[in-house]
Amino acid sequence: MNVQKVNYQKELDKLMKQFESEGQVPSLLLHSCCAPCSSYVLEYLSEYFKITVFYYNPNIYPESEYTKRIMEQQKLIRDMKFRYPVSFLAGKYDKDKFYEMAAGMEHLKEGGARCMKCFELRLSETARQASAGGFDYFTTTLSISPVKNAQKLNEIGIRVGEEYGVKYLASDFKKKNGYKRSIELSKEYGLYRQDYCGCEFSIRQEHR
Repeated sequence: MNVQKVNYQKELDKLMKQFESEGQVPSLLLHSCCAPCSSYVLEYLSEYFKITVFYYNPNIYPESEYTKRIMEQQKLIRDMKFRYPVSFLAGKYDKDKFYEMAAGMEHLKEGGARCMKCFELRLSETARQASAGGFDYFTTTLSISPVKNAQKLNEIGIRVGEEYGVKYLASDFKKKNGYKRSIELSKEYGLYRQDYCGCEFSIRQEHR
C-alpha cells in the first residue's frame, strides 16, 4: 500500500459506516496526549467505539505538569457524555525511558527525529497494551494537532501495530475542523490548555 496516497479521513469515515451497517461496536485503545486534544476525538469516536483512554506520556516535564495533565484527562472523561462507554487506563510515568530515547537528540528542533522517536515510543507501548488487552484497534489523538504530521504518525502506528498484531486506526483528526472543535470543547469543559508540547526540550524552544 502506498501510504502517501491514502486520504485518512475518508477511509475512517468509510470504516465507521461499515461498523454501523454491520452493527459492530469495536473496542479501541486511544492513546491521549492531553485532555484538550482528546476532547474532539472522544466526541467523534465514541459514537462508534467502546473506548479506553490510555494516558502514556513519559515525555512530559516537569512531573507537576504530568500530574496536572493526567488529572485534566480524567476530569474530562467524567464530565463528557458518550454514546458508548469510555474508561481510563494510566500508563507508567517512565521518564527515564524517554531520556534514554532522546539521548544525543536533545538539540534537535521540534518536529524532527527526536519527536518521531517519541511518537514511536508512545505508540509502541499503546500497541503492546492493546494487544495484551485484546482490543480490536488502537490509535492516538496526536494527529489532531496542526503541527503534527499525520502521515508520519500513521506510518509509525501501522508499523508497530503489525509488530504487536493489533490493528491501527489510521486518522487525521485535524480534518473536518477537528482542531477547531477541540478548542471549543476545551472552553466548554474549562480545560487547562498547555502552551508547550510536553517535554523539557519543547519548553526551551517555546520560551526562547
